[in-house]
Amino acid sequence: MRKIFFDIETKNTFEEALSNDPSALDLSVVCIYDSEKDEYKSFEEKELKSLWPIIEKADMLIGYNSDHFDIPILNKYYTGDLTKIKSLDLLKEVKNVLGRRLKMDSLASATLGKGKIGHGLDAIMWWKSGEIDKIIKYCLEDVKITKELYDFAKANGHLKFKDGNEVKQIKLDTSRWDEDANHSMTFSLPF
Repeated sequence: MRKIFFDIETKNTFEEALSNDPSALDLSVVCIYDSEKDEYKSFEEKELKSLWPIIEKADMLIGYNSDHFDIPILNKYYTGDLTKIKSLDLLKEVKNVLGRRLKMDSLASATLGKGKIGHGLDAIMWWKSGEIDKIIKYCLEDVKITKELYDFAKANGHLKFKDGNEVKQIKLDTSRWDEDANHSMTFSLPF
């Protein structure tokens, strides 16, 4: 099963876009981990034509808050419909069990013993100051954390989070995460 772990960063905020709709935001960088090739890659907006063939061959897209945020933004740039590919949103999985949303940083620090190296607003500031390398480093690290959280949950059946000073577990049913999905992908035109 070819899994694409991914994260995106944007050039602007909801306030600047004058909308709460994620698709109103503009993409700066997409970073991925491709399980088939065992490699991490980054793509700027001008390089998206190289990303689409990889995503179209994916059996599953895996992200954090990706169904609500990342996929709608990517769909703005794609000629087909990326929602046709099976997706696993780790935030949605956690919320379905816990009944509330958790920041990735809370899960990462409790589960993996490490935190994020920045924040989405940092990435927007870096974009405005032309520091693309910093955005890519930050985005790639978020993809690595997403992959490590996924791998930990698959191996252990739970993730951890901090609730005040106490570390708690969220039991997750991962038994269906790797099931094949026959997606009806609308492939883009040849690039």
